[in-house]
Amino acid sequence: MKKKLLVTSALPYANGPLHFGHLSGAYLPADVFVRHKRLSDVKTMYICGSDEHGVAIMLKANELKKDYRDYVNQWHENHKDLFKKYRVDFDFFGQTSKEYHAKEVKIWFGKLHSKGFIETKDEQQLFCNSCKNHLPDRFVEGKCYVCGYEKARGDECPDCGTWIESIKLIEPTCQICGSKEIEEVTVTQYYLMLSKYHNEYRQWLKDKQTSWRKTVFPYVESLTNENLHDRAITRDLDWGIDVPLDEAKGKKLYVWFDAPIGYVSNTKQYFEEKGIQEDYLKDWWQNPDTEIVNFIGKDNIIFHGVIFPMMSMASERVRPVDVVAASQFLNLNGKQFSKSTGNYVDAIEAFEKYGDDALRYYLLSISPETMDSSFTWEGMAAKVNGELANNIGNLVNRCLKFWEKNWKDGIDCQVIRDFSDREIAKKIQSKVNEFHNCLNNYEIKKGLETVMSMGHDVNLYFTEKEPWAVYKNDQAKASEIIAETGMAILILSVFLSPFIPTLSEKIQSHFSDVVTDDFKKAIYKGDFSIINSVFKNNLALNGTPQALVPKIELK
Repeated sequence: MKKKLLVTSALPYANGPLHFGHLSGAYLPADVFVRHKRLSDVKTMYICGSDEHGVAIMLKANELKKDYRDYVNQWHENHKDLFKKYRVDFDFFGQTSKEYHAKEVKIWFGKLHSKGFIETKDEQQLFCNSCKNHLPDRFVEGKCYVCGYEKARGDECPDCGTWIESIKLIEPTCQICGSKEIEEVTVTQYYLMLSKYHNEYRQWLKDKQTSWRKTVFPYVESLTNENLHDRAITRDLDWGIDVPLDEAKGKKLYVWFDAPIGYVSNTKQYFEEKGIQEDYLKDWWQNPDTEIVNFIGKDNIIFHGVIFPMMSMASERVRPVDVVAASQFLNLNGKQFSKSTGNYVDAIEAFEKYGDDALRYYLLSISPETMDSSFTWEGMAAKVNGELANNIGNLVNRCLKFWEKNWKDGIDCQVIRDFSDREIAKKIQSKVNEFHNCLNNYEIKKGLETVMSMGHDVNLYFTEKEPWAVYKNDQAKASEIIAETGMAILILSVFLSPFIPTLSEKIQSHFSDVVTDDFKKAIYKGDFSIINSVFKNNLALNGTPQALVPKIELK
């Protein structure tokens, strides 16, 4: 096992609000994985940031008559706020429009260019004779030449999914001025010569068959089997990072080339801002003892599974990724999330209404790890009410309220002196290895199911022991049952903490005198004997137990 872990999530595009599909695909699973590894005592870093260049941003900012930088800053802050609400805790969340990022990108360009992996090629591009602008990608719309969709973009048809060659669009329209006075011109662009690295890439890829998801490796393997296709990495734009060559004046590096380098530049900036003495390259990105994991959606597999690894190896700037943990799509009521069609949920408004516990739990429980899944309000109510509220919330409420009512001054800790040998402790402990195997294999949803099965075991134990009935005749025995259940609940809170940290912290607050980092790590590793040593006096609760999981009304 490697000594360090470097986790990234796909850089969110600073051009609109994030929805549940983004959260469940790239951010919540990564956050759970990071929390899991830290509790397992692995030195871990979690890096992300806003992706702030590209034609789509330019078009929207122009439409709103906003400065590009002001526009991306607005969405950067919006996304940061959303992540804070949902407890997605990055070590650093940077911006690709910052100068520190441009410096790192230019180093990569220089290395790839000097090694012969960046070359110029002439290509055909559309040009608007009315506003005198080149029209790459989304600067032009027209009828799709494959399916006939009227509003195909210059990079993709939203209807049939074809990667569009803009010069083939039927009846193209300039998205800057609305003119149809468009002609085809020859332009020179810089290309990343992926074709030159095909053999080396395939040699690297073959070792990923067992470590990458079955929805990722076969796709990448088939896509790259015969060859790798060269791709243009520059555009004639006025927003982006300048190509660092005198002869390339006016050209910008395009967004897909500069964005993934943001993982590296943000790491460097994080170290500088925090005064960390480690070297971001030698100690992390180039270190063979570091495992590098990218959490992304399936629409980013080509960039993270093919292009960025090639850039990493060919430039010799960083080690390529070890694992591409790509999720499938989360839909809303069976259809893609779309603000324009109204098939959309405002994630911040949902947080204000339901809180992060309920939403994190439901989104993780339907995580589209290996197949598309669907968010429904009926599903959320059923999951939160029937599982989280009944299985965890109700258990905690019943046990701790009974505890406080009858043993306000505490329970003699001698009753749980050998807790790790008790029936309920062994029942939970029998599932710890399964739990760790799930999360270590990026099976986040299955890991959550394992914790909930632990909760079911504790519920069953509590119900069968009936401490409320035992109390009438044997208060000492009742106190033992309550203390055992209380310790089991404390253990559950530790295993729940990667998934629903807020609920976990609320439970642990009742035992705050003993819940140190060392205590949690010991429990998480399955060492329940620590309970025998940390409770030395009466077992007394801190604070009055409150209802923890409000039920959701389906209406």
